[in-house]
Amino acid sequence: MGEQTQKQSRNGKKPVALEKGVSVSISGQKITVKGPKGELSREMRPEVTLAQENGQVVVRPAEGAGQAGAQFQGLTRALVASMAEGVSKGFTRSLDFRGVGYRAEMIGKQLKMTVGLSHTPMIEIPDNVSVKITQIDEAGIKFPRVALESVSKETVGRVAARIRSMRPPEPYKGKGVRYTGERIKEKAGKAGKA
Repeated sequence: MGEQTQKQSRNGKKPVALEKGVSVSISGQKITVKGPKGELSREMRPEVTLAQENGQVVVRPAEGAGQAGAQFQGLTRALVASMAEGVSKGFTRSLDFRGVGYRAEMIGKQLKMTVGLSHTPMIEIPDNVSVKITQIDEAGIKFPRVALESVSKETVGRVAARIRSMRPPEPYKGKGVRYTGERIKEKAGKAGKA
């Protein structure tokens, strides 16, 4: 093991630039990022080291971490970049409820979904996610749109996936809960007898 230079990940070695108003504190493997939208902290893997240099966060493989150091360097850099973006701009995801009588309403910290099921699913919304429900009219078709916003990309994605999983769009009429802009491949129904 006479290697002088540690193998580095191509993307992982790029420093993460910090937007105006974003501050970072690093204590061992724990990084805390604060910005106008909020604050995020995360414990990083021991295979990497974190440092703040010239207003940027630099991720390097830890001494003697070998291949794992390079592997976790890319992941850690992506996580830090996502944290920095989240606290400065926030992440949004929106879903459209498409179907007759489909409704969405917030009751306390829960999203009540009326989506043509025999029961009404209630989804617990985490504290760091804000929800905005609007009524959309697209070419005469009215439907509710649920917009989620959070500083955490992971949380906003997980909550959106959970909401969609309650009633995924079906392939014949496209009824169900879909991400805004998601295209549903529609199937042709059975042809009637000639």
